[in-house]
Amino acid sequence: MGDRRGQRGFGSGEAVSELAIRSRRAAFNRAIADGDAAAIGPMLARDCVMVTGTDSAVIAGRMAQVKVWRREFGHSGRMVYVRTSESVAISSAEPIAMEHGRWYGTQGGSEIPGASGTYAAKWREVAGEWVIEAEIFVTFS
Repeated sequence: MGDRRGQRGFGSGEAVSELAIRSRRAAFNRAIADGDAAAIGPMLARDCVMVTGTDSAVIAGRMAQVKVWRREFGHSGRMVYVRTSESVAISSAEPIAMEHGRWYGTQGGSEIPGASGTYAAKWREVAGEWVIEAEIFVTFS
């Protein structure tokens, strides 16, 4: 495949790519807080997969995930989830990255988490934008 160092997301661009992913994560958190399912769609790869934290339900595809978020946002007293990235590792072989972090959910504007755990997310740079290909969540409390 040739040497990809120097391209965005590789070599010296790793810090730029990490910042871009952390920025996308912050935007995802804002979209959840605002109840904005339309803003979530562009941050997901078309064939993305999410494995939920408690029952390990698999939600496959961008449209399926946006539909789940819309339904979630329609409930009064809904959970508001925040994902906090602890590490982002950028691949030197492909335009992909792995994010690890912690998540928590609060209900109805409460400051006290109603659930929390860890997550891992695989990101891919597509046409200059980082999108989530896969996320897996584990609920610990």
